[in-house]
Amino acid sequence: MTGTSPAVVAASKLGLTFQTNDGPVQALSNVDLTIGKGEFVSFIGPSGCGKTTLLRVIADLEKPTSGTISVNGMTAEQAREKRAYGYVFQAAALFPWRTIERNVGLPLEIMGLSKAEQVDRIKRTLDLVNLRGFEKKYPWQLSGGMQQRASIARALAFDADLLLMDEPFGALDEIVRDHLNEQLLELWGRTNKTICFVTHSIPEAVYLSTRIVVMSPRPGRVSDIIESTLPKQRPLDIRETPEFLAIAARVRDGLRAGHSYDD
Repeated sequence: MTGTSPAVVAASKLGLTFQTNDGPVQALSNVDLTIGKGEFVSFIGPSGCGKTTLLRVIADLEKPTSGTISVNGMTAEQAREKRAYGYVFQAAALFPWRTIERNVGLPLEIMGLSKAEQVDRIKRTLDLVNLRGFEKKYPWQLSGGMQQRASIARALAFDADLLLMDEPFGALDEIVRDHLNEQLLELWGRTNKTICFVTHSIPEAVYLSTRIVVMSPRPGRVSDIIESTLPKQRPLDIRETPEFLAIAARVRDGLRAGHSYDD
């Protein structure tokens, strides 16, 4: 966490062990992490290192077995009940029989908001992700990138300050991914949301983040936290600059240092 900004996420000595038929599996171990308001924090590490598990603990979709975690000063369970975050999954997970506007409005229906409030929020969030004009389309009529933007709109619809994103662009081709990275940075700049973002891509993590959390193989631990010195305004060609490449090299070194090839 930078400066004196309030903690949106605070984990202390966090651990999670799954009980399986083959015995206990330790997914997270002794994770200490504090994320301040308005930060863009990426989690990166090898497959199976607990990146998604940590995100799911923040969202109260998994319960830690040791340590503590708070979200906006509440327990993770209280934060979930108060809808303190939006969650974007790896796949867009849109209902094919609902139009884009009705997919985006689904959490608002569940919350019991008035029709007028639903219409207003749907319009605002579709504007944020540049999907105005596609309200009446169905998911199968949209490209993969547009579907994922609709998924982001749905997560933004109830206006939570915290956005949790689990490899949302991992299945998209590089050109579309670059475009959505640019749009996500623009969205973050306009909304000042706090974003926790899981990725396997070093360039994506460096391009998007104010801080990069490097995680070691299972049991997942925080092996390094890298502060970005890049400006908030980041054109794509910043990825060719010496400053960007130096940060990427440090992330790569952190991943190598934390990786055990004896697993």
